[in-house]
Amino acid sequence: MTTLAESADLFRHIAADKVALYRAIMDVFAAAKRQYRLQLRPDEVLAEADWGGAPPAREEVALALAQLAAWGNLESQPDMARVSTLSDYYRARFLYRLSHGGEAVEVGLVAFEQALRHRAELQTVALEDIDSRLQALSRLLADTTPGTLLDVAKAHETLRDLVRVFEDLADNAQAFMAGVARSLELQRADATAVVAYKRRLIEYLERFMGDLIRRSDAIARIIHDLSAPIDAVLLRVAEREARDAAPDHADNRAVETLRRRDAWRERWRGLRGWFLATGSEPPQAELLRARARAAIPQLLGAIAALNERRSGRSDRSADFRVLARWFAGCASDPDAHRLARAAFALNPARHFSLEVPADDDLPASTSWLDAPPLEVSPRLREYGEAAPRGPLPQVRERHRERELMARQFAEQSSAIDAARRRLASGRAIRLSELGELDPHEFSLLLTVLGEALAEQAGPDEPVERLSGDGLLLIRLEPLAPETRARLHTPAGTFSGRDHWLTIRPAQEAT
Repeated sequence: MTTLAESADLFRHIAADKVALYRAIMDVFAAAKRQYRLQLRPDEVLAEADWGGAPPAREEVALALAQLAAWGNLESQPDMARVSTLSDYYRARFLYRLSHGGEAVEVGLVAFEQALRHRAELQTVALEDIDSRLQALSRLLADTTPGTLLDVAKAHETLRDLVRVFEDLADNAQAFMAGVARSLELQRADATAVVAYKRRLIEYLERFMGDLIRRSDAIARIIHDLSAPIDAVLLRVAEREARDAAPDHADNRAVETLRRRDAWRERWRGLRGWFLATGSEPPQAELLRARARAAIPQLLGAIAALNERRSGRSDRSADFRVLARWFAGCASDPDAHRLARAAFALNPARHFSLEVPADDDLPASTSWLDAPPLEVSPRLREYGEAAPRGPLPQVRERHRERELMARQFAEQSSAIDAARRRLASGRAIRLSELGELDPHEFSLLLTVLGEALAEQAGPDEPVERLSGDGLLLIRLEPLAPETRARLHTPAGTFSGRDHWLTIRPAQEAT
């Protein structure tokens, strides 16, 4: 068994002085492993390695190989194939190959590099693959009549593909939700690159959200239909896997079957929770859609910060550089002290309210360098206030305020839903026929009109698009230029060119 010290020696070549030499040698052995070559000689390593310049001496390569073998990354054995004389027999010649620990280190370094280069992706292809795998599983169960047996091999293959695609989608989505705005990269980018990236990102998110909305309902419907028969399928698949895992004992096979069935059930619950609500938790697909929508304001905030820097506003580092020049220009130390007191607010703290012992009471003109230290309560450092005296205040009951807020929130939600039900009727209606609108209906109408007109190619062209939240499908057809529509609201009268407006839920449209 490899000890902790021996495992640490396997990574010593990464921090050694000749790390470039060691890594070039290990890359040769990793390539030989991929090419199914068992062992290499020092001259083969010298000829095949990418040294990035002039190759080292043969003796230096031999010493590096011996050091890697001492650390455990390589294994060596005497090379007896080229022995032709007695002097060759006594000369040290070795064949080298990757050790088990060295191979594990190379695999780990490759995985580490891939993880650093990994970019989060919102995979619409994965959604299509999940849909197709679920449909294949549903057809397989539908073709299984009471008189026939389930094709367990096909079901097992379909479930393996489904789990592999779903895990890839979940990992990429988690990485995307962790940091999509790329704030650090945007802060160092120029304006042209930021604008181009903004356009590509918004198109990318709109395409993914549209595909997610279209496919989520179909996937959720298939998962719901498979909820009843899937447990029996998972048991049969677990039995098939357990035949290879424990083929020698009936009791062990039964335990292994139950363990694998529980594992498949957990994967299925994860897939179900992605597209169907579980208890009070919304589906993960909705959370991902909300995070994708939130990425656009984050990107706009990064662009605003970039524009602020380009507009010539000074930042803190620039202020400190100017202040340093002022200090360097001071004629004497008293001038520098006065500048420090003014710049860093080192004046006497007349608002200081802590009790000071009578012996430590000093005039306000005393420098803080000459004053004795004063003990400050940790609570004051952490919370900005000292520990309160006397009994603790009673906890205030706020159930009335919470009830009021909940009631206001419910009233606002019902008003918004009512406005959506009135406008998103799915029927084409002229703007002039909408009549009087309440504030919620008028706010929703302005939102959909603004989103539709932003996509309009010309004033006489019809336009159709999804709303920004992906819930509504909007179609706007302009009428003759001389037509007018007037909408009366509590805030005033809204007028403009008349249009045919059709709003319907996106789910009904698909």
